[in-house]
Amino acid sequence: MIREIISGRCLLGLAFTGLLCSGAWAQSQSGSATSNPSDTKQDTRDIHRDRRDLRGDRRDIRKDQKDVTLDQKDVRKDVRDRNRDLRDVSRDKTDITNDRTKTQQDIQKYGANSSQVRADRRDLRQDSRDVSKDTKDAKADTRDIHRDRTDIHNDKRDIAKDKKDVHSDKRDVRHDLRDRRRDRRGH
Repeated sequence: MIREIISGRCLLGLAFTGLLCSGAWAQSQSGSATSNPSDTKQDTRDIHRDRRDLRGDRRDIRKDQKDVTLDQKDVRKDVRDRNRDLRDVSRDKTDITNDRTKTQQDIQKYGANSSQVRADRRDLRQDSRDVSKDTKDAKADTRDIHRDRTDIHNDKRDIAKDKKDVHSDKRDVRHDLRDRRRDRRGH
């Protein structure tokens, strides 16, 4: 009894499988006999779109590479400016030290309210202003350097992403060309 049930189900399964296979075979035969013009038109449109995307991605890569070189140029300029400002700070600090010793000598020589001491104090104030201004400029240049390096990093990331897109678009063009060829040949 169990054997008859199992064999009956197996025969039913085999018949159903045969029916599905013959239906699939019939559809594949009718599909390959004639090519569908709408498929080739769609593939041609896809090829044009993918090629347009490819050109756009290549354009983006060139633009990002130009941005990287400009940012690197800005970084070098900002580093030079910062180093120049730090040198100025160092010189102004030595000037302050020299002016303080000169002021002390002038106080002992001419008195605390003499015109030489007032001129020395004016020089000290001016040198202090120069130190603070140059320190401020050096900090601003350091911030600019950091911003430019961040821009370089982001542009390089964009370049990598665009190169990946170029690769993907090239693959899409190849696949669309293959599909169009197959549609025309009737495969």
